[in-house]
Parts: sequence; structure tokens; C-alpha cells
Amino acid sequence: MALQELGAEVRRLRESTDPAAIGLPPGGRRARGVRREELAELAGVSADHVRRLEQGRRHPSAAVVNAIARALRVGPAQYERLCALAGYAPADGRVPREAGPGALRLLERVPGTPAFLTDAAWNVVAVNGAWMALGAGAANRQPRDWNVAWRTFSRAHREIRRDDEEAAVFRATLAARLHSTALRYPADEPLAELVDELRTTSRSFDTLWRAPKAVARFETRAVFGHPGVGDIALDGSLLEVPGDRLQAVLLTPAPGSVHEGRLAEVVRAGSGSAVIRVGHPGPG
Repeated sequence: MALQELGAEVRRLRESTDPAAIGLPPGGRRARGVRREELAELAGVSADHVRRLEQGRRHPSAAVVNAIARALRVGPAQYERLCALAGYAPADGRVPREAGPGALRLLERVPGTPAFLTDAAWNVVAVNGAWMALGAGAANRQPRDWNVAWRTFSRAHREIRRDDEEAAVFRATLAARLHSTALRYPADEPLAELVDELRTTSRSFDTLWRAPKAVARFETRAVFGHPGVGDIALDGSLLEVPGDRLQAVLLTPAPGSVHEGRLAEVVRAGSGSAVIRVGHPGPG
């Protein structure tokens, strides 16, 4: 089944690739996309090899997968999918950490909603002004203060509180998603160091890591203690940003609640940039 899926994916990518985009002449074509023979020449394999691969009758080497990805100039997410279907780790094996313009605009367009972007290892890469106004992420008292998993399992920030049930679900979600990330990026040394540190310093993380729980969706409620207005209860939702392979967390109060009014007051009093990039992964 995996070979059939891999073959179908290679064929789909070949047929959906604009020949001109990869340096091939666009004219004189009966079918859409790149010809099988053209892909074979660009990837340095035989046309029969490509045909058998697309038919699910050949398992390619990692080098062939990389060559096909380069020939078709596929994006990072498509490359990862090809590698996964073929049973290989991506060539670089590193967690993508760069936020593109579209992802940053997402933060700009919700100025009244605390929001931040993280990579797949839960390193915060950018925040908006509303998040900074809460006062929950400005100080960097420890090297990993900008990593959500670290600050959750180390219990470093007392200004963010959850009840026992919410805390348990949130920790399980973080551990499960981090476990999945480690499988996808086995060569990422900072990620491996983070996991080792968490397993050494947090018994609850180590337990969840050894038996990760399936998580259907990300939802969390947290109470932010603000020195000016008091507690602000916010519900967190996670949005995937597939193009950059990042994730955005947005925090909203219940409509019409006292928390909505307190958040609005805090955001109005805030100042500074609409979006702030975190200087580097992990530490702030």
C-alpha cells in the first residue's frame, strides 16, 4: 500500500508541475505537466525506473527520492511527504523555524487577540503585541523561556494557570506533538537536546514520552494573572501553517465576559510593534 501511495504521489507531482518552472520548454505537449522521460533525465534515472515507481512496483533509494524532489523543485511539505511515503527521514532532518510573510501577517490581522507562532518543536518564533501585553512572555529568566513545552513542564511561569484537568490534557498534547516531531526530524540536535532535558528534569514528561497519547485536537483554557487588571481566562486554539510548517496559537476570551473587557483594556494599554520576531529558537 505504501508503494502504491508513493507512486501515486510521484505521478501527481510530475503531472502538476509546470515544465517552464523547472526549466523545460512548455510547448508541444499532449498531456499536462512534465513527461516521464523528462523527469527521468533530470533525476538521473531511467524512464522505466520512473514508470515502475509510479506503478508502485519499485521502492526507490533515498538518493532517488531526493533527486526526484530536486528535479521537480517540490516544496518542503511535499518533500517531507515523499520521504515519509518512501520510509526515509528528510535529507536535512531539521525542524523548519523560519516564519514567512504570510504567517507573520496572520499575527498582524488579529491585533486584539493574543497570538504567537511556534515551530514543530514548540519554539516560539514570533508573537503579536496583544500577547506581549499580557506580560506572560516578555521576561527570559531561563535559556528555554521561549519554548512552550519547556516552560510548561518546568512550571517556570506561575502567571499562567490551568486547572488539573486542563493541565493534564495540555501536557499530553505537547508531549504527543513533540514525540511526532522527533520522529519526523531525527537529525535535529537542538530538538534531541530539548527532549533529553525534559525527560531528565520532568517525570511527567518522561512518562508521557514513553507512552504518548493520541490527541484529536488542540484546545486549552488558561488563566493569565495580570498585575493591572487581575485574572484573564482565555481559550487557546491551534492553527496549522502548512506552507511554513509552523503552528499558530490564538487565545480568545468568552464573548461578553469580564475577561473580554479585561483583555481589551490590557491590549489598549499596550504599545510596541504589531509583530515581534523571537531572536532565535528556544531562548528569547
